Amino acid sequence: MVAGSLLLAGCGGDGDEAEPGVSVSGGKIGLAMPTTSSSRWVNDAENMAKQFELLGYEPLVEFAEDNVPAQVEQIQAMIDQGAEALVVAAVDGTALADVLSQAASKDIPVISYDRLIRDTPNIDYYASFDNFRVGVLQGGHLVDELGLRSASGPFTIELFAGDAKDNNAGFFFDGAMSVLRPYLKQGKLEIRSGQNKFAQITTAGWNGEVAQKRMANLLSANYGSENLDAVLSPYDGISRGILTALQADGYGKGGKPLPAITGQDAELDSVKLIVAGTQSETVYKDSRELAKVAVQMTDSLLAGATPEVNDTKQYNNGVKDVPSFLLQPVNVDRSNYETVLVDGGVYTAQEIGS
Repeated sequence: MVAGSLLLAGCGGDGDEAEPGVSVSGGKIGLAMPTTSSSRWVNDAENMAKQFELLGYEPLVEFAEDNVPAQVEQIQAMIDQGAEALVVAAVDGTALADVLSQAASKDIPVISYDRLIRDTPNIDYYASFDNFRVGVLQGGHLVDELGLRSASGPFTIELFAGDAKDNNAGFFFDGAMSVLRPYLKQGKLEIRSGQNKFAQITTAGWNGEVAQKRMANLLSANYGSENLDAVLSPYDGISRGILTALQADGYGKGGKPLPAITGQDAELDSVKLIVAGTQSETVYKDSRELAKVAVQMTDSLLAGATPEVNDTKQYNNGVKDVPSFLLQPVNVDRSNYETVLVDGGVYTAQEIGS
C-alpha cells in the first residue's frame, strides 16, 4: 500500500525562503519522507515543499509511516510520474538500491536527506547534520551533569541507541562514546547491565514504547537497590519512553531523583519536559536550514551546476564516498532553551508553557 500521502501546497514557516536559481519550470520533485509520527519530518517536508514551489517546482510529497515497501512503492510512483529529482529520507537506508537504479536509468538525481542511503551508487549528494557531533554533545552533557571531570564516582549509566537500519544511529553512538568511554575505563561510570555494544542497545523504529520496555527490564534486573544516575538516549521520542519507565519505577519522587537523560530533535513535548526539569537535554537540529540545503542542492543539479558541499570523506555508503553538506547541531537545556528555541522562532513561549 502507498501510505501517508500529504498535500503541502501553501505550507511553510520561517524556513520558507529559497535562494532563486535556474529551475525547471513546472518540474516535479519527489519528496519521500519516513513518517508523520515525528513532527520534525512533517516540518521538513513542509519547508522543502514551500521552497520548491517558490522556485517554480511541483513537489510530490509522501510519508511511508515507517513501512519500507510503502516507501519503495512511493518512490517508484514518483519516478513514474516524471519527477525531475528525488529527495529521500529513508525508512531503511539499505532497502532502496533497486528502486534507485530505476531512477538512475532515467537520469533522475537523488539527494539523500538526513539519513544516508546505503549500498547503492545511485545517490548524488547527502544533506545532513554533523551526526558524530550530535553524539559528542549528548555525551558531553552527561559528563557535565554528573561532574565527571572532578568527581570520583562511580556513577551508573545505561545506553540506548537508535534503529540499527538508520546509518545515523551509529554516528550518534560513536560520538557519544568518544566522550564517555574514557570515564568508563577510569571506573567513574558503570554500566550495571553490561550492555555497552551498539548491537545490544539499538531501538527498533526509534520507537519510544520499545525503549520503555527495555528500560523497565534494565531497572528490574539491575537496579533493585541502587539508583540509575544517567541515560544516554539518542532521540526525544526514545527519551520520553525511558522516562515513563523510570517514573513507573518510582524515580522522580522522594529520595529517588530522575537520572540525567539526553535527547535529540527538540520536539515540543520534550522541550516542555526540559523546562519542567524532567528530561535534562536535547540536541536541536535546525531542519529549516537543512531543507534549504536540500532544495539548493537539487536546484543546482537541475540547473547543471555543482552543489556546494563541505565534506567529501566522512560518509561512505558502502559503495562510494558521498559528497555532503553538514550543518552543526546545538545543545539545548534549561539554561538556553529560550535563546535557541524561542528567540530563534522555533516555538513561542506560550507553546512551551514557560
